[in-house]
Amino acid sequence: MSRVAGEKVLIVGAGFGGLACAKALGNRGASVTLIDCNNYHLFVPLLYQVATADLSPANIAEPIRRILGRCRNIDVIMGEVAGVDTAARHVTLRSGAQLSYDRLVLATGSAYDYFGHADWQERALGLKTLRDARRLRARLLTAFEAAEWETDPMERRALMTVVLVGGGPTGVEMAGAIAELARHALVGDFHHINTRDLRIILVEAGERILSGFPPDLGAYAARRLERLGVEILAGRPVDAIEDDGVRLGREVIRARTIIWGAGVRASRAAEWVGAEADRQGRILVNPDLSVRSHRNIYAIGDTAHCEDERGRVLPGLAQVAKQQGEHLGKALRRQIERGDPLPAFRFRNRGNAAVVGRNAAVIDFGRFRLKGFFGWLAWGVVHVYMLVSVRNRLAVSLQWLWRYVTLQASARLIADDPSTGSSTTPDRS
Repeated sequence: MSRVAGEKVLIVGAGFGGLACAKALGNRGASVTLIDCNNYHLFVPLLYQVATADLSPANIAEPIRRILGRCRNIDVIMGEVAGVDTAARHVTLRSGAQLSYDRLVLATGSAYDYFGHADWQERALGLKTLRDARRLRARLLTAFEAAEWETDPMERRALMTVVLVGGGPTGVEMAGAIAELARHALVGDFHHINTRDLRIILVEAGERILSGFPPDLGAYAARRLERLGVEILAGRPVDAIEDDGVRLGREVIRARTIIWGAGVRASRAAEWVGAEADRQGRILVNPDLSVRSHRNIYAIGDTAHCEDERGRVLPGLAQVAKQQGEHLGKALRRQIERGDPLPAFRFRNRGNAAVVGRNAAVIDFGRFRLKGFFGWLAWGVVHVYMLVSVRNRLAVSLQWLWRYVTLQASARLIADDPSTGSSTTPDRS
């Protein structure tokens, strides 16, 4: 039971937005309940480094109860939402439990959108959860293991080919990290294959990679990837993802590892509350982040279709979700305690970044830009700062330092069945 009486604020999702909102309401006059299907907060921007064996899962995840342990008015429930009754003001969990609320905050994030091709999902792994990262790491490393003893040249070539679909930050960062894994960390580990022969193909339907960045930064990233041996196929939409590879028009690229990063779709939160949503499933919100059809329900982060002062939809970035969560939490606190109206949310752009590889990153701050070594340093500082605990910051910094000096990846354990994703060891790898 909550230890503080008052208005009941129910927050669904412990990502950047939900966690920031809860922390802003901590030890205040509201009774807060935070629901998430996991018992930890995950730092998604570094998830690709778990998939490429640079970091261990524990480096980028922190138990929610540890983060909020000092907030006596916040209860944490590990559960999955099945539906919302907006008239009765209660949320129903998959377990059958019902939780009442006075105010509901939806911060349920997003999932990859396969554009109506449900059969592609198992063949082309996305990267949104720790399970995704562990499966992808297992698939990558298992492909090298299989190639080591494969006698059929065609099959060995397929095993030594990785296709990444989507030239946004996820695809670019994954391509660079996989290239460095093959060309540095794994060199010398195998006797019958040369890991530097790994073929990495980045496929983008648009005319260039990193389309959300200025053209000069996108061009720089492309050059750096090509120096790492990554093949970039821009203007080449995927027609099919099959058991043996990817079909681009009449061309079929045989590959045993396919990674999806081409599009995202919001969670089903709009369906739960019967709210108006955009084509990506994001709930249309007012400037104060309240849902247009429900003034006591709010949506933030990837769940929300929120526009800036110029009418542009804010992107699904961690900094957007975190700022929205902090803003909404403080605004709700003032309204509950003093009756103040909710102010409009104003986004402050602190830079859009993508790391391309060792000593190379691009950052767009709007008015000025960084690239190369200084961009890479800035990217590292920002990401370490955004980690939620001192333990995570120290662990990641030390891992990065070790990786930089030795060129070795420290988390190269195959702990999952790459075909089913079933865990074979505890999540300590």
